[in-house]
Amino acid sequence: MKTVVIGDIHGGYKALKQLMERANLPSGTKYIFVGDYVDGWSESAEVISYLINFSQENDCVFLRGNHDELLYNYLKSGESNPMWLRQGGASSVESYSKLSKTEKGIHLRFLENLINFHKDSENRIFLHAGFTNQHGPEHEYYPNLVYWDRTLWEMVCAIDSTISKDDDRYPKRLKLFNEIYIGHTPVTRIGFNKPVSFANVWNVDTGAAFRGKISMMDVDSKEIWQSDEVHTLYPNEKGRN
Repeated sequence: MKTVVIGDIHGGYKALKQLMERANLPSGTKYIFVGDYVDGWSESAEVISYLINFSQENDCVFLRGNHDELLYNYLKSGESNPMWLRQGGASSVESYSKLSKTEKGIHLRFLENLINFHKDSENRIFLHAGFTNQHGPEHEYYPNLVYWDRTLWEMVCAIDSTISKDDDRYPKRLKLFNEIYIGHTPVTRIGFNKPVSFANVWNVDTGAAFRGKISMMDVDSKEIWQSDEVHTLYPNEKGRN
């Protein structure tokens, strides 16, 4: 069975559909979405509707991103803050203003049922952002760190590739899993436009919220599929630029 991981989407419904059509993967494929489905481009509600429908016919794992929690809080209680609105939340507020109360309730349940991390039978772990605990994400004192943390990615970007895993200086949290898959921090910030790995960490966020693409990768073969740059599909919008 093929397993693929999909990076941050940020309201780019047109790009998500384009990506799925280009990949055209066989029935039985397992899809692991790393989160941040919303906040950025104008079709956050459309993205969630698509994912709900998609999951009815496909094997899907939906991880929780920080933006997904922020939207959940807004839909649940009206909680919002100026920083969230500036970082893409305003586009989600506008998108959800078009939905009925019933539709919002369905989306709220989807967001409520997102999971913080997923570990597979090959000892690969998937989560939105990272983790700090040396015993793994399930031991985090603050569980929401797994969709906010950037230290894991910053660490592997700076790690000395000559240090052996047997060296006492090698980061203990990297030894816990064969591979770690994350999103959250666009690889475009360090000059890449496709998913990239350092040590055993793969980052599949290719900057869809800004001027990058949505990416999908086969976790076994490392084959990659991508949408167009999302901003080209929304020429009259600014996204999170």
